[in-house]
Parts: sequence; structure tokens; C-alpha cells
Amino acid sequence: MRKYIITGLLAWLPLAVTVWLLAYVFGLVDGLFASLVGAVQAVLPASAQPALKRLLDIPGLSVLVVLLGLFLTGVLVRNMAGNWLAGQWMAIVQRIPIVKSIYTSVKQVSDTLFSSSGQAFRQAVLVEYPRAGSWTIAFVTGRPGGEVGGLLPADSVSLYVPTTPNPTSGFMLMVPRSQVIELRMSVDEALKYIISMGVVAPPQPRPVRQAERPASLVE
Repeated sequence: MRKYIITGLLAWLPLAVTVWLLAYVFGLVDGLFASLVGAVQAVLPASAQPALKRLLDIPGLSVLVVLLGLFLTGVLVRNMAGNWLAGQWMAIVQRIPIVKSIYTSVKQVSDTLFSSSGQAFRQAVLVEYPRAGSWTIAFVTGRPGGEVGGLLPADSVSLYVPTTPNPTSGFMLMVPRSQVIELRMSVDEALKYIISMGVVAPPQPRPVRQAERPASLVE
């Protein structure tokens, strides 16, 4: 009986976790949309508020509105007028003492991680951690810079070592490139390997000829 119960659990667990995560994300989006509707209601006349409240009952509308808002924001920021508005917004934020520090730090991290030209989280590697002879998977986040970069060897790389099974927390290491072994598995495959605690191993990659080898992302 225990064997069948465990088998049934393994069959339903991935679906349950997926539904839970989607419900959590949709809940956040619905909360954001409700706040937006509440702000609009405060400036509209009373006659228009009942129709606005009915928008909250339309399933999926909050997701469409948020996606449309992100799309329009991206289009706006990409042109010259949008760049000017973004610069004015940054100038205003820079004058607010506490908000300035938080906003600037978050913006620098997000620009680095999600920039199409950036190298952060573009490659998985093997590194000896937490001791010699013990290996773990890490992600290249760039090169050490500033004062720290000047004190380390020129070929050092910055690494993010995620924890298992929750990869959102981890450690930041700065090591010589010679101590890092580059992996051919993708970042998604490496994350699955980490989250599953080594159970879901990526497939063995096929041999690659020298002409096909991609350029190193830590060069």
C-alpha cells in the first residue's frame, strides 16, 4: 500500500506544485490590478465606478492588463522620449534619501541580470566548494570590479553558488578562472539538477568539434 501511495504522490506532486506556483503568481497580479482599479476609482465620478468594479470579476483580465502595461512601457522606454522621461524619473528618485539607495541597487542588479548584452547567468560551471575535493554547480555572473577587482588576479570570475533545493539563496564567490570547469549544459538544465538535489541529471552532451565550440563567456 505504501508503494502505491508514494507512486500516486509522485504522479500528482508536479501538477500540484505547478498549480500552486501559478495561483501564487496570479494572486500577486490580481492584487496589483485591484490596487490599480482602486486608484482609478478615486479619481472617477461615482457613476463610472460600478462598471469599473465589474472589471475585477473578469477572469484573466488582470494578467492581460499587466502584460499590456509591461509591453507599452518597454515600447515607450525604447524611444527617445521614453529615455528622456526615464532620465527625469531617475533624477527625481535620486533626491529621495532612502528610496534612492534601494531603487538604485535594485535597478543595477536587474539591469545586469536581464540585459540581453550582459553575461550574468549565461553559463553554468563547476567549482570546488566549500572545500577542496568537493564540487558544486555555480553560475558565472561576471568579473570582479572596483576595488575588489584590483586586488584579485586579472583572470578572476564572479560566481553565484545556489543552495539546494531553493536556488534563490546562495553564496557569491570570486575565484581564478583556472579553478573553474565550464559546463556545456544550459542554465535551465543546471537549475533542474540543483533543485532536484542531483536526481534529474541533464543528458550527456554529444561531442563537439573544435570549430563548433562556443566562445567562453568568461573570457
